[in-house]
Amino acid sequence: MRLKQRNKLIRMSKMLSMAFVIFLQIYWYKIRRKPASEWEKLWGKIGERYRNTLFELEGLLIKVGQFLSTRADLLPKAFISQIEDLTDKVPPSDWSEIEKILENQWGKALHENFLSIEKTAIASASIGEVYKGVLKDETEVAIKVKRPYIDSIVQTDFRVLAIIIWFADHFVPIPKGFINFKVLFNELKQVIERELDYTKELDTILFFRERFKDMDVVKIPSVYSELSTSNVLVMEWVEGIRLTDIKAMEQVAVSREELAQRLIKVFLPQWLEPGRFHADPHPGNVLVSLDGKIILLDFGMIGEISKKDAAHFQNLIESFLSKNYSKAVDCLAQLGFLLPEADSRTIEKLLAELISFEPEQLKQMDLLVFKKEMNDTIQALPIQVPTRFVFLGRSFVTIEGIIRNLAPEAELMELGKPIFIEWLNKQGNNKWSLLWQWIQSQPVFKIIHSVTEFLNAPQRLEDLKELEQRRQFQFMIFENNKKHLFQLTLLGITGIVAGIYTSHALILNLSVGGTGAALAGYYISSLKQKKWMRYMHEKRRV
Repeated sequence: MRLKQRNKLIRMSKMLSMAFVIFLQIYWYKIRRKPASEWEKLWGKIGERYRNTLFELEGLLIKVGQFLSTRADLLPKAFISQIEDLTDKVPPSDWSEIEKILENQWGKALHENFLSIEKTAIASASIGEVYKGVLKDETEVAIKVKRPYIDSIVQTDFRVLAIIIWFADHFVPIPKGFINFKVLFNELKQVIERELDYTKELDTILFFRERFKDMDVVKIPSVYSELSTSNVLVMEWVEGIRLTDIKAMEQVAVSREELAQRLIKVFLPQWLEPGRFHADPHPGNVLVSLDGKIILLDFGMIGEISKKDAAHFQNLIESFLSKNYSKAVDCLAQLGFLLPEADSRTIEKLLAELISFEPEQLKQMDLLVFKKEMNDTIQALPIQVPTRFVFLGRSFVTIEGIIRNLAPEAELMELGKPIFIEWLNKQGNNKWSLLWQWIQSQPVFKIIHSVTEFLNAPQRLEDLKELEQRRQFQFMIFENNKKHLFQLTLLGITGIVAGIYTSHALILNLSVGGTGAALAGYYISSLKQKKWMRYMHEKRRV
């Protein structure tokens, strides 16, 4: 079965019509000054419309939806709720098309390399499909093949997305946190283009095999470079159990708490050390063998951490473990999670409350309600997730969910503490760093910190208040100018229609001239706003 709506014109028209209907709805609500409750309903409808179009067209839109679902800090919760449970599952292609791709890539018939290949895909997503095969030496392998025509489909989708992003960047009201649409688009494009080239995934697998070669609790499949190309990836076949399969997990020789710690041991270095990390560790990509080894699969989606950010993350973890929340707030600010107007004392108290939850409390809580309340709290605070950390956050949250499922009785911080200390010692550091963090969290140091904050608070608050007032005032000027010019554009378009209908040349000419002037003014105003926003973006260190 082929990917739906392969025809380029049909895909482009459906995507563009969906986007422009959404833009018009947003502007209509903005002009009519709809209350928050009505906006909530609108974003729910927009999310539903996007979801329906996504399932109709498949392809890149599924990846875009998964990406957007990670931005709950920037996008309306009613929209996120419609797309947060998306799964990248697409009906497999016809075997005849897959067979042609394989023979074309290898330059020979399949029987020359394989004893057999199962003609039914064992996994099928928007970009690739996986088939099971047996080599001439009777070794079982997994054959990952790029979907037919997917390169052309993705190119079409990217062209349309570029148009939509440009329009959104210039004409759509900016949500909280000043979303940089271009940065989001470029990051998405980089991730998808990497997934489209299987030679890069092969390189990543080799990198991770080397990285974890001395860790006996993790298993990463070997690859067959001689059979792999940019469109085909041949890997060792590895049997494993999903960590979410409770019944099958009873066969594993290791306790669930031990497995949870092994997961932390495998992923903690990825989150804290400079370099690449697995950005898509969902339950289908993280399995466990019967002897308790963590199996990592599918390295198409990865992220990368810089040395500077890695150092800040390490300090952040140390701060949490020593319960030095003041230091943790400083780390969050250095990483760019806190906006300038954030009150450090409020964030400090929030972190303390979050970390202080006991396992018994979590058991008695409705975790879905708790998650919703936390999202609401985060959106109400001057906090946002820098774009460069979106996939890191996704990786962390996914593994945290698996660990919670594995060991619901255990406290996450207690499970991770010995693993972190072990990792810390291996870095050439020692426990003095952690001890110093703990000393700084003691009452005497807190009193000194509080006195210093108290003395500096009046001037700091005055500076923040003045900065925020200037920022809000300038933003409203830009928005009002754009609103008036947009209304003039609509009036001009109405005049053009009336001029054509009545065949009145004067009305038509005046309307065309007025519309052109209004559009030019809107464009110039948008450029000025973007220049100002870039300046504010740099000041916020995002």
